[in-house]
Amino acid sequence: MSYREDLSVVIMAGGAGTRFWPLSTEKRPKQFLMLFGKRSLLQSSFDRVAHLAPPEKVLVLTNLAFVPLVKEQLPQIPNENIIGEPMRRDTAAAVALATLICKKRFGNGVMAILTADHIIEPVELFQKTMLSAVNAASKSKSLYTIGIEPAYPATGYGYLETSEELMEEDGVRHYRIKQFKEKPDLDSARKYIKSGRFFWNSGMFVWRTESILEEFNRCLPGHLEHIAPALDKDGTKEWQKALEVAFEPLKKISIDFAVMEKAGDVRTVGAAFFWSDVGGWIALEEFLQKDNENNHYRGNVKSYDAGENLVFCEEEGETVALVGVENLIVVRTGSKTLIVEKGRAEEVKKLVDSLPEELK
Repeated sequence: MSYREDLSVVIMAGGAGTRFWPLSTEKRPKQFLMLFGKRSLLQSSFDRVAHLAPPEKVLVLTNLAFVPLVKEQLPQIPNENIIGEPMRRDTAAAVALATLICKKRFGNGVMAILTADHIIEPVELFQKTMLSAVNAASKSKSLYTIGIEPAYPATGYGYLETSEELMEEDGVRHYRIKQFKEKPDLDSARKYIKSGRFFWNSGMFVWRTESILEEFNRCLPGHLEHIAPALDKDGTKEWQKALEVAFEPLKKISIDFAVMEKAGDVRTVGAAFFWSDVGGWIALEEFLQKDNENNHYRGNVKSYDAGENLVFCEEEGETVALVGVENLIVVRTGSKTLIVEKGRAEEVKKLVDSLPEELK
């Protein structure tokens, strides 16, 4: 597969999720973890696009504190393409900055905005789906999002409601988006699935640089007004300070709320590849080994009259023994251990909030 000459890729890697504590910490969040094999989620994200665009046209936007980690894990990417956001201002700010950088460095080509912490398989189907969106976006002013065919009535994802099918290209179907739906309750999610008109919102996007800038100017002009002057310092020692000045006055708002829900022509390609945002420990179950008592595990697990547990050892040689317990999550990493009932896994975030800084 040859490179698309007009394509630049932006990987969003600024998240600092706490759902994977104690493995994930403020200094080493989920996207840098090697949950599966020898490649981190970030590295796997880069691997998926390595045949679509050259490293020189791949940007990684991350928290300023994570820049050294990105450099360590992705040495192929030029240092100037690893952009450290000085403060968290949500995805609208990150996309605005990435767009202005791509326009300045690469011209008015096509941009793909991708995530750093999702699981996507198979890679070949992902690439075919992305290229179909790239081809369509390159010939129009449409803003494309990647819609995931829903596997079940999930309440943890946003949804895309389609109004009509526009075309099919090599098995990839294109739809016009009627509206975005926020995370629904279970009854609503079931109705969405039954209707056949809805996709999960993956948070991945494709558009021409000038198309998204036009929508920013219409929907959120203040972001461009604050960020654009910083581009004069791109490549200089004043770059990071300029970004700090640019980001400080910006309000926190997502690209979905700020732009996508208000844009005039939003479309989606229906993705048939497997996708998971790996939102927490429970989401790992289907990727781990399983014993006869339905304990899912990584590491050396011994159990007696214990089932339906999830055990994760960062060092695979470690042993965890279970006796008479069910529906627990047990995590071993370094000097920290987490034990929580599966049904209360979301409360790990509350625990982390209460911890002293050295444990977060």
